Amino acid sequence: MGLFGNAHTVDPVSAQRDYARLLGQGEQVHAAYLLIRDTILFTDRRLVLVDKQGLTGKKVEYHSIPYRSITHFSVETAGHFDLDAELKIWISGGSAPIAKTFTKGVDIYEVQAILTQFVAR
Repeated sequence: MGLFGNAHTVDPVSAQRDYARLLGQGEQVHAAYLLIRDTILFTDRRLVLVDKQGLTGKKVEYHSIPYRSITHFSVETAGHFDLDAELKIWISGGSAPIAKTFTKGVDIYEVQAILTQFVAR
């Protein structure tokens, strides 16, 4: 599930509106990131990975991960020659992590802090 390319933040209010059909009653989007065609939503209840598939992107898979199922996660910061940062998330019952790659346009420390806020509850 790794993804390479430009990543940038999305206004949470805009993401709330765009993905309203996916959200439960009263569920709020706190942060969102766009990775080429895919999107990561941090809500107050779960992590939602929006995975657009195929050439047209009309087929979409939605991964809903309750924060309580995240056993651990890691961030790898960008280096001098490697400009991408990476977030890896391990889910209970799974052996391989979910990996998402961010370019220097996103503060990986901010992503880590948001995830920590919800996982540490």
